[in-house]
Amino acid sequence: MIRLITSGESHGKALSVIIEGIPAGLQVDAKFINNELSRRQKGYGRGGRMKIESDKAEILSGIRYGETIGSPVSIQIKNKDFENWKDIMKIEKGSTNKKITSPRPGHADLPGLFKYNREDIRDILERASARETSARVAAGAVFKLFLSEFGINIYSHTISIGKISIKESKKAFCEIEDSPLRCTDPQCEKEMIKLIDDAKKKGDSLGGVSEITALGVCPGIGSYAHFDRRLNASIASAMMSIPTVKGVEIGEGIKSSKKYGSTVQDEIFYSKEKGFYRCTNRAGGIEGGMSNGEDIIARIYLKPIPTLSSPLKSVDIILKKKTLAQKERADNCVVPAAGVIGESMMAYVLSNAFLEKFGADCMKDIKANYNSYIERVENA
Repeated sequence: MIRLITSGESHGKALSVIIEGIPAGLQVDAKFINNELSRRQKGYGRGGRMKIESDKAEILSGIRYGETIGSPVSIQIKNKDFENWKDIMKIEKGSTNKKITSPRPGHADLPGLFKYNREDIRDILERASARETSARVAAGAVFKLFLSEFGINIYSHTISIGKISIKESKKAFCEIEDSPLRCTDPQCEKEMIKLIDDAKKKGDSLGGVSEITALGVCPGIGSYAHFDRRLNASIASAMMSIPTVKGVEIGEGIKSSKKYGSTVQDEIFYSKEKGFYRCTNRAGGIEGGMSNGEDIIARIYLKPIPTLSSPLKSVDIILKKKTLAQKERADNCVVPAAGVIGESMMAYVLSNAFLEKFGADCMKDIKANYNSYIERVENA
Protein backbone atom coordinates (compact mmCIF):
# COMPACT_ATOMS: atom_id res chain seq x y z
CA MET A 1 0.00 0.00 0.00
CA ILE A 2 1.37 3.38 -1.00
CA ARG A 3 1.05 6.44 1.19
CA LEU A 4 1.68 9.81 -0.39
CA ILE A 5 1.93 13.17 1.36
CA THR A 6 3.07 16.55 0.08
CA SER A 7 3.96 19.71 1.97
CA GLY A 8 4.92 23.28 1.22
CA GLU A 9 3.40 26.57 0.15
CA SER A 10 3.38 28.24 -3.26
CA HIS A 11 5.88 30.96 -2.28
CA GLY A 12 7.50 29.15 0.63
CA LYS A 13 11.04 27.79 0.75
CA ALA A 14 10.23 24.50 -0.98
CA LEU A 15 7.72 21.82 -1.81
CA SER A 16 8.31 18.27 -0.70
CA VAL A 17 6.78 14.85 -1.06
CA ILE A 18 7.17 11.61 0.89
CA ILE A 19 6.28 8.30 -0.76
CA GLU A 20 5.93 5.27 1.49
CA GLY A 21 5.49 1.79 0.03
CA ILE A 22 7.76 1.86 -3.01
CA PRO A 23 9.45 -1.58 -3.13
CA ALA A 24 13.19 -2.02 -3.01
CA GLY A 25 15.10 -2.58 -6.22
CA LEU A 26 13.41 -0.01 -8.47
CA GLN A 27 15.80 1.92 -10.70
CA VAL A 28 15.12 5.67 -10.32
CA ASP A 29 16.69 8.28 -12.57
CA ALA A 30 16.55 11.89 -11.30
CA LYS A 31 16.69 13.10 -14.91
CA PHE A 32 13.36 11.40 -15.60
CA ILE A 33 11.77 13.11 -12.58
CA ASN A 34 13.09 16.50 -13.70
CA ASN A 35 11.79 15.93 -17.22
CA GLU A 36 8.31 15.26 -15.81
CA LEU A 37 8.52 18.45 -13.76
CA SER A 38 9.47 20.34 -16.91
CA ARG A 39 6.47 18.91 -18.77
CA ARG A 40 4.15 20.21 -16.03
CA GLN A 41 5.50 23.73 -16.46
CA LYS A 42 4.92 23.86 -20.20
CA GLY A 43 1.79 24.65 -22.16
CA TYR A 44 0.36 27.68 -23.92
CA GLY A 45 -1.49 29.90 -21.48
CA ARG A 46 0.92 29.51 -18.57
CA GLY A 47 1.77 32.61 -16.55
CA GLY A 48 4.86 34.52 -15.41
CA ARG A 49 5.70 32.14 -12.56
CA MET A 50 6.89 29.56 -15.09
CA LYS A 51 9.53 32.05 -16.29
CA ILE A 52 10.93 32.27 -12.77
CA GLU A 53 10.83 28.66 -11.66
CA SER A 54 12.71 25.81 -13.28
CA ASP A 55 11.67 22.94 -11.07
CA LYS A 56 14.40 20.51 -10.10
CA ALA A 57 13.98 17.50 -7.84
CA GLU A 58 16.39 16.88 -5.00
CA ILE A 59 16.10 13.31 -3.73
CA LEU A 60 16.65 13.30 0.04
CA SER A 61 16.05 9.69 1.05
CA GLY A 62 14.98 6.21 0.04
CA ILE A 63 17.34 5.86 -2.95
CA ARG A 64 20.95 4.71 -2.95
CA TYR A 65 23.13 4.35 -6.04
CA GLY A 66 20.09 5.00 -8.24
CA GLU A 67 17.94 2.29 -6.69
CA THR A 68 15.17 2.29 -4.07
CA ILE A 69 16.09 0.56 -0.83
CA GLY A 70 12.63 0.00 0.65
CA SER A 71 12.49 3.02 2.96
CA PRO A 72 10.28 6.07 2.29
CA VAL A 73 11.38 8.14 -0.69
CA SER A 74 11.46 11.88 -0.04
CA ILE A 75 11.90 14.54 -2.72
CA GLN A 76 12.23 18.30 -2.40
CA ILE A 77 11.67 21.04 -4.97
CA LYS A 78 12.99 24.45 -3.98
CA ASN A 79 11.02 27.58 -4.87
CA LYS A 80 13.37 30.08 -6.51
CA ASP A 81 10.76 32.79 -6.08
CA PHE A 82 11.03 32.49 -2.29
CA GLU A 83 13.87 35.01 -2.38
CA ASN A 84 11.31 37.63 -3.40
CA TRP A 85 8.83 36.56 -0.72
CA LYS A 86 11.02 36.19 2.37
CA ASP A 87 9.26 38.90 4.35
CA ILE A 88 5.75 37.83 3.38
CA MET A 89 6.39 34.11 3.94
CA LYS A 90 8.71 34.31 6.97
CA ILE A 91 8.39 31.49 9.48
CA GLU A 92 9.55 33.45 12.53
CA LYS A 93 7.04 35.15 14.82
CA GLY A 94 5.81 38.53 13.59
CA SER A 95 3.02 40.23 11.67
CA THR A 96 2.37 41.76 8.28
CA ASN A 97 0.65 44.88 7.07
CA LYS A 98 -0.04 43.23 3.71
CA LYS A 99 -3.02 41.08 4.63
CA ILE A 100 -5.26 39.90 1.81
CA THR A 101 -8.93 40.45 2.65
CA SER A 102 -10.71 40.12 -0.72
CA PRO A 103 -11.57 36.45 -1.46
CA ARG A 104 -11.67 35.21 -5.05
CA PRO A 105 -14.92 33.61 -6.25
CA GLY A 106 -14.33 29.97 -7.16
CA HIS A 107 -11.19 29.60 -5.04
CA ALA A 108 -10.53 28.13 -1.60
CA ASP A 109 -10.16 31.61 -0.09
CA LEU A 110 -13.46 32.15 1.74
CA PRO A 111 -14.32 28.59 2.85
CA GLY A 112 -10.68 28.17 3.91
CA LEU A 113 -10.93 31.24 6.16
CA PHE A 114 -14.05 29.81 7.77
CA LYS A 115 -12.50 26.36 8.27
CA TYR A 116 -9.14 27.42 9.71
CA ASN A 117 -10.20 30.65 11.44
CA ARG A 118 -7.61 32.85 9.70
CA GLU A 119 -7.66 36.60 9.11
CA ASP A 120 -5.31 36.70 6.11
CA ILE A 121 -6.30 34.95 2.88
CA ARG A 122 -2.57 34.47 2.16
CA ASP A 123 -2.67 31.66 4.76
CA ILE A 124 -5.18 29.83 2.58
CA LEU A 125 -4.17 30.55 -0.99
CA GLU A 126 -0.50 29.60 -0.51
CA ARG A 127 -1.35 25.95 0.12
CA ALA A 128 -4.49 25.83 -2.04
CA SER A 129 -2.42 26.95 -5.01
CA ALA A 130 -1.90 24.47 -7.85
CA ARG A 131 1.84 24.97 -7.26
CA GLU A 132 1.48 22.02 -4.85
CA THR A 133 0.98 19.69 -7.79
CA SER A 134 4.65 19.91 -8.75
CA ALA A 135 5.35 17.69 -5.73
CA ARG A 136 2.74 15.22 -6.96
CA VAL A 137 4.30 15.16 -10.42
CA ALA A 138 7.69 14.37 -8.86
CA ALA A 139 6.07 11.43 -7.07
CA GLY A 140 4.20 10.49 -10.24
CA ALA A 141 7.53 10.14 -12.04
CA VAL A 142 8.57 7.47 -9.53
CA PHE A 143 5.24 5.66 -10.02
CA LYS A 144 5.67 5.82 -13.79
CA LEU A 145 9.10 4.24 -13.52
CA PHE A 146 7.59 1.45 -11.40
CA LEU A 147 4.73 0.80 -13.84
CA SER A 148 7.05 0.85 -16.85
CA GLU A 149 8.76 -2.23 -15.42
CA PHE A 150 5.53 -4.06 -16.27
CA GLY A 151 4.95 -2.52 -19.67
CA ILE A 152 2.49 0.12 -18.48
CA ASN A 153 2.83 3.62 -19.93
CA ILE A 154 0.68 6.70 -19.37
CA TYR A 155 0.02 9.62 -21.71
CA SER A 156 -2.25 12.65 -21.93
CA HIS A 157 -3.51 15.00 -24.61
CA THR A 158 -5.84 17.97 -24.84
CA ILE A 159 -9.36 17.23 -26.07
CA SER A 160 -10.78 20.74 -25.90
CA ILE A 161 -10.16 24.33 -24.85
CA GLY A 162 -13.32 26.32 -24.25
CA LYS A 163 -15.79 25.48 -27.03
CA ILE A 164 -13.13 24.20 -29.44
CA SER A 165 -12.75 20.40 -29.51
CA ILE A 166 -10.50 18.18 -31.58
CA LYS A 167 -12.20 16.44 -34.49
CA GLU A 168 -9.71 13.62 -34.89
CA SER A 169 -6.28 12.64 -33.62
CA LYS A 170 -3.69 13.29 -36.31
CA LYS A 171 -0.63 12.78 -34.14
CA ALA A 172 0.54 9.93 -31.91
CA PHE A 173 1.15 10.55 -28.20
CA CYS A 174 4.91 10.57 -28.70
CA GLU A 175 4.60 13.33 -31.31
CA ILE A 176 2.85 15.94 -29.15
CA GLU A 177 5.49 16.64 -26.50
CA ASP A 178 6.60 19.77 -28.36
CA SER A 179 3.03 20.83 -29.08
CA PRO A 180 2.09 24.10 -27.27
CA LEU A 181 -1.19 22.61 -26.05
CA ARG A 182 -0.37 18.89 -26.14
CA CYS A 183 -2.97 18.57 -28.88
CA THR A 184 -3.14 15.80 -31.50
CA ASP A 185 -5.00 18.00 -34.03
CA PRO A 186 -2.72 20.82 -35.31
CA GLN A 187 -5.54 22.81 -36.94
CA CYS A 188 -7.69 22.76 -33.81
CA GLU A 189 -4.65 23.71 -31.78
CA LYS A 190 -4.24 26.92 -33.80
CA GLU A 191 -7.86 27.83 -33.05
CA MET A 192 -7.36 27.02 -29.37
CA ILE A 193 -4.30 29.28 -29.17
CA LYS A 194 -6.25 32.17 -30.68
CA LEU A 195 -9.03 31.61 -28.15
CA ILE A 196 -6.51 31.70 -25.28
CA ASP A 197 -4.99 34.91 -26.64
CA ASP A 198 -8.44 36.51 -26.84
CA ALA A 199 -9.22 35.50 -23.25
CA LYS A 200 -5.90 36.88 -22.02
CA LYS A 201 -6.59 40.27 -23.64
CA LYS A 202 -9.89 40.39 -21.74
CA GLY A 203 -8.21 39.44 -18.45
CA ASP A 204 -10.15 36.17 -18.48
CA SER A 205 -9.35 32.45 -18.28
CA LEU A 206 -10.33 29.26 -20.09
CA GLY A 207 -10.94 25.64 -19.12
CA GLY A 208 -11.18 22.50 -21.18
CA VAL A 209 -10.81 18.74 -21.24
CA SER A 210 -7.71 16.56 -21.08
CA GLU A 211 -7.65 12.82 -21.73
CA ILE A 212 -5.33 10.52 -19.78
CA THR A 213 -4.61 7.04 -21.15
CA ALA A 214 -2.83 4.11 -19.50
CA LEU A 215 -1.65 1.43 -21.94
CA GLY A 216 -0.58 -2.10 -21.06
CA VAL A 217 -2.59 -2.61 -17.86
CA CYS A 218 -3.40 -6.28 -17.31
CA PRO A 219 -6.96 -7.35 -16.42
CA GLY A 220 -7.94 -7.78 -12.78
CA ILE A 221 -6.50 -4.64 -11.16
CA GLY A 222 -8.95 -3.18 -8.65
CA SER A 223 -11.96 -4.99 -7.18
CA TYR A 224 -15.73 -5.30 -7.44
CA ALA A 225 -15.96 -6.69 -3.90
CA HIS A 226 -15.33 -3.43 -2.00
CA PHE A 227 -16.59 0.01 -2.98
CA ASP A 228 -13.38 1.74 -1.91
CA ARG A 229 -11.23 -0.57 -4.03
CA ARG A 230 -13.09 -0.06 -7.29
CA LEU A 231 -10.48 1.20 -9.77
CA ASN A 232 -12.77 3.71 -11.48
CA ALA A 233 -13.71 5.20 -8.09
CA SER A 234 -10.07 5.57 -7.10
CA ILE A 235 -9.18 7.19 -10.42
CA ALA A 236 -12.10 9.62 -10.20
CA SER A 237 -11.17 10.58 -6.64
CA ALA A 238 -7.53 11.18 -7.55
CA MET A 239 -8.40 13.24 -10.62
CA MET A 240 -10.91 15.36 -8.70
CA SER A 241 -8.13 16.29 -6.28
CA ILE A 242 -6.44 18.30 -9.05
CA PRO A 243 -7.28 22.02 -8.69
CA THR A 244 -9.95 23.26 -11.16
CA VAL A 245 -11.06 19.73 -12.11
CA LYS A 246 -14.84 19.65 -11.78
CA GLY A 247 -15.69 16.41 -13.58
CA VAL A 248 -14.20 13.03 -14.48
CA GLU A 249 -15.31 10.61 -17.20
CA ILE A 250 -14.17 7.01 -17.63
CA GLY A 251 -14.29 5.84 -21.22
CA GLU A 252 -17.41 7.06 -23.01
CA GLY A 253 -19.42 7.39 -19.81
CA ILE A 254 -21.12 10.67 -20.71
CA LYS A 255 -21.90 9.70 -24.29
CA SER A 256 -23.10 6.25 -23.20
CA SER A 257 -25.68 7.74 -20.84
CA LYS A 258 -27.67 8.90 -23.90
CA LYS A 259 -27.70 5.55 -25.74
CA TYR A 260 -29.23 2.07 -25.53
CA GLY A 261 -27.29 -0.54 -23.59
CA SER A 262 -26.94 -2.74 -26.66
CA THR A 263 -24.88 -0.02 -28.36
CA VAL A 264 -22.45 0.85 -25.59
CA GLN A 265 -21.13 -2.47 -24.26
CA ASP A 266 -17.82 -3.82 -25.55
CA GLU A 267 -18.58 -7.25 -27.01
CA ILE A 268 -16.19 -10.07 -26.16
CA PHE A 269 -14.38 -12.24 -28.72
CA TYR A 270 -11.80 -15.02 -28.56
CA SER A 271 -9.06 -16.38 -30.79
CA LYS A 272 -6.10 -18.64 -30.10
CA GLU A 273 -3.71 -15.88 -31.12
CA LYS A 274 -5.25 -13.05 -29.08
CA GLY A 275 -7.10 -14.91 -26.36
CA PHE A 276 -10.10 -12.91 -25.09
CA TYR A 277 -10.35 -9.49 -26.70
CA ARG A 278 -12.70 -6.65 -27.69
CA CYS A 279 -13.02 -4.58 -30.84
CA THR A 280 -14.20 -1.47 -28.96
CA ASN A 281 -13.27 0.22 -25.69
CA ARG A 282 -16.28 2.31 -24.71
CA ALA A 283 -15.86 1.22 -21.08
CA GLY A 284 -12.47 2.92 -20.94
CA GLY A 285 -10.70 -0.25 -19.82
CA ILE A 286 -12.69 -0.74 -16.62
CA GLU A 287 -15.62 -3.07 -15.94
CA GLY A 288 -17.06 -3.80 -12.51
CA GLY A 289 -14.42 -1.67 -10.84
CA MET A 290 -11.57 -3.69 -12.39
CA SER A 291 -9.25 -3.28 -15.34
CA ASN A 292 -10.32 -5.50 -18.24
CA GLY A 293 -7.09 -5.50 -20.25
CA GLU A 294 -7.98 -2.64 -22.59
CA ASP A 295 -6.46 0.85 -22.41
CA ILE A 296 -7.66 2.74 -19.34
CA ILE A 297 -9.04 6.10 -20.44
CA ALA A 298 -10.07 8.96 -18.16
CA ARG A 299 -11.08 12.48 -19.16
CA ILE A 300 -10.83 15.39 -16.77
CA TYR A 301 -13.05 18.45 -17.17
CA LEU A 302 -11.43 21.66 -15.96
CA LYS A 303 -13.25 24.85 -15.18
CA PRO A 304 -11.48 28.14 -16.02
CA ILE A 305 -9.10 29.04 -13.18
CA PRO A 306 -10.61 31.55 -10.71
CA THR A 307 -7.67 33.96 -10.48
CA LEU A 308 -8.37 36.67 -13.06
CA SER A 309 -6.40 39.74 -14.10
CA SER A 310 -9.81 41.44 -14.48
CA PRO A 311 -11.12 40.36 -11.08
CA LEU A 312 -14.75 39.63 -10.21
CA LYS A 313 -16.89 41.19 -7.49
CA SER A 314 -16.23 40.19 -3.90
CA VAL A 315 -16.65 41.43 -0.31
CA ASP A 316 -13.86 42.56 2.02
CA ILE A 317 -13.84 40.10 4.93
CA ILE A 318 -12.93 42.81 7.48
CA LEU A 319 -14.91 45.82 6.27
CA LYS A 320 -17.82 43.75 4.90
CA LYS A 321 -17.99 46.14 1.94
CA LYS A 322 -18.11 45.49 -1.78
CA THR A 323 -14.72 45.17 -3.43
CA LEU A 324 -12.94 43.38 -6.25
CA ALA A 325 -11.33 39.99 -5.70
CA GLN A 326 -7.62 39.70 -4.98
CA LYS A 327 -5.35 39.70 -8.05
CA GLU A 328 -2.56 37.12 -8.02
CA ARG A 329 -0.03 36.20 -10.68
CA ALA A 330 -1.60 33.27 -12.53
CA ASP A 331 -2.04 31.36 -15.77
CA ASN A 332 -5.06 31.85 -17.98
CA CYS A 333 -5.23 28.26 -19.28
CA VAL A 334 -3.82 25.18 -17.51
CA VAL A 335 -5.38 22.32 -19.48
CA PRO A 336 -2.10 20.91 -20.94
CA ALA A 337 -0.38 21.08 -17.54
CA ALA A 338 -3.40 19.49 -15.87
CA GLY A 339 -3.03 16.56 -18.26
CA VAL A 340 0.51 15.94 -17.00
CA ILE A 341 -0.74 16.14 -13.41
CA GLY A 342 -3.52 13.72 -14.38
CA GLU A 343 -0.88 11.30 -15.66
CA SER A 344 0.78 11.41 -12.24
CA MET A 345 -2.48 10.77 -10.41
CA MET A 346 -3.28 7.88 -12.76
CA ALA A 347 0.19 6.46 -12.09
CA TYR A 348 -0.38 6.78 -8.33
CA VAL A 349 -3.72 4.95 -8.41
CA LEU A 350 -2.49 2.19 -10.71
CA SER A 351 0.70 1.66 -8.69
CA ASN A 352 -1.32 1.39 -5.50
CA ALA A 353 -3.79 -1.09 -7.00
CA PHE A 354 -0.97 -3.00 -8.69
CA LEU A 355 0.92 -3.44 -5.43
CA GLU A 356 -2.29 -4.44 -3.68
CA LYS A 357 -2.56 -7.39 -6.07
CA PHE A 358 1.08 -8.30 -6.65
CA GLY A 359 2.64 -6.53 -3.69
CA ALA A 360 5.84 -7.48 -2.01
CA ASP A 361 8.82 -5.70 -0.53
CA CYS A 362 11.13 -6.02 -3.52
CA MET A 363 10.87 -5.80 -7.29
CA LYS A 364 12.09 -9.36 -7.84
CA ASP A 365 9.21 -10.88 -5.85
CA ILE A 366 6.63 -8.55 -7.43
CA LYS A 367 7.79 -9.52 -10.92
CA ALA A 368 7.56 -13.21 -10.01
CA ASN A 369 3.99 -12.74 -8.76
CA TYR A 370 3.05 -10.72 -11.83
CA ASN A 371 4.55 -13.18 -14.33
CA SER A 372 2.78 -16.09 -12.63
CA TYR A 373 -0.55 -14.27 -12.84
CA ILE A 374 -0.07 -13.29 -16.49
CA GLU A 375 0.78 -16.90 -17.38
CA ARG A 376 -2.43 -18.09 -15.72
CA VAL A 377 -4.56 -15.46 -17.46
CA GLU A 378 -3.06 -16.18 -20.87
CA ASN A 379 -3.71 -19.90 -20.44
CA ALA A 380 -7.30 -19.40 -19.28
